[in-house]
Amino acid sequence: MAEAKKTKTKVKTATLDDIDNQGRTMPQAIEFEEALLGSMMLEQNATGQIIDSLLPEMFYKEQNRIIFVAMQQIYRTQNPVDLLSVTEQLRRNKELTQIGGQYYLAMLTEKVVSSANIEYYARIIKEKYIQRQLISISTQTIHDAFDDQDAFYLLDEAEKGLYEIQEKNFTRNSVEMSVLVKKFIDELNIARQQGEEIRGVPSGFTELDKLTNGWQRSNLIIIAARPGMGKTAFVLSMARNMAVDKKRPVAIFSLEMSAADLVMRLASSELKIDQDKLRKARLTDQEWEQVINGMETLAEAPLYIDDTPGLNLFALRAKCRRLKQQHKIQCIIIDYLQLMNSDNSGRQTNREQEISTISRSLKGLAKELDIPVIALSQLNRGVESRTATSKRPQLSDLRESGAIEQDADMVLFIYRPEYYKIEAFEDNQPSAGKADIIIAKHRNGALDDVRLRFIKEQAKFTDMPIDTLQSMTLPSKINEATDEINDDNVPF
Repeated sequence: MAEAKKTKTKVKTATLDDIDNQGRTMPQAIEFEEALLGSMMLEQNATGQIIDSLLPEMFYKEQNRIIFVAMQQIYRTQNPVDLLSVTEQLRRNKELTQIGGQYYLAMLTEKVVSSANIEYYARIIKEKYIQRQLISISTQTIHDAFDDQDAFYLLDEAEKGLYEIQEKNFTRNSVEMSVLVKKFIDELNIARQQGEEIRGVPSGFTELDKLTNGWQRSNLIIIAARPGMGKTAFVLSMARNMAVDKKRPVAIFSLEMSAADLVMRLASSELKIDQDKLRKARLTDQEWEQVINGMETLAEAPLYIDDTPGLNLFALRAKCRRLKQQHKIQCIIIDYLQLMNSDNSGRQTNREQEISTISRSLKGLAKELDIPVIALSQLNRGVESRTATSKRPQLSDLRESGAIEQDADMVLFIYRPEYYKIEAFEDNQPSAGKADIIIAKHRNGALDDVRLRFIKEQAKFTDMPIDTLQSMTLPSKINEATDEINDDNVPF
């Protein structure tokens, strides 16, 4: 089978002939294959209904596969598919004798009761094909497991194969423009009726969402900063906004902090009680009542936290696929990229190559699941070496690999001058309790800065008060001259 051939193993790929050694018949629907092919030769409209919904390998009987390929060839030349044209095409392909000659083709047309059922025939043929694929993948996995191959590799390949079966057999490769336009108008109409201006997954920060239109599907978003800037606090605040306020299912993979620590931060933010008081449980009766009542909101939020340490790409992909299938997650957050391991655990690769592999794989994961993937990243120490008045991060500060910038659809930096004892931003606004979110790369939009409020005691980011925003003039776009990638491997 095609799926099994993709698996890189030392064992010969299982085939339909050797998959079952107990004498059981492979799932098949020969009668439906014959009825479908006969209908296509008798009714021209029937061909157009299903020609693009089936693949030649879905036909179990070899003669039927050959005939279907000939029909595809005829259809693509915009010629009618009938008994004569199929016979001639098979003759040109030198396959007429192989399928049983004109007698077999005539026999197919005689078996047709009505072409009205052709879509039902196609569905049965596809179902039997999927069953054979499942048998093939399962058998291949058994063979490989006995061959003592890497267990995590086998687990990822098996899950990948199952996911591909679902995706390839239940989605169309191409859609007519009229269908796409109708879907676009319907989505716009729903958003218009609901009063929604954001089409992506909203971050919950008003000005940021205006610039980005929300986090877009299949995008890889990198959020980078030096330690202490509040990367985790920023994405936790964002995840809380998505899950609690917008009811959007979100998955967080925390490679640095435990799930208990993240819940502590979320609770502090939600209850507006300082982390130190919660950690030490020094609460008044009123605050304790606040905890009991306020945590119900978090408990009901569609927020999924995984704190597996040293997570590798195999495990991440498997977990994300399951979360997408079971909980329909709409956003993935990874904290943080440099703590991940690639799939090349047994190979000799430097860290820069490994980070490149990870960033490429995260972009691939975003496209595969069709949801935004947000990954946190460290910056190198180049920021620290600059003058006290110029600590704003640049794209060249991304740590360990220029591939991060290349793969990302968006790159955002978090900058808090207060951390460096700088009392004001470049626009002379006080820096205490504030942060700039710098959009340094935006593949499909503008570059700009967004200022947010930072509440350190609650590890929380919020929108700035309206009166503060009105009196403020933010800096212009980040200087594009700083977009050059620094290839030096600056140590952390």
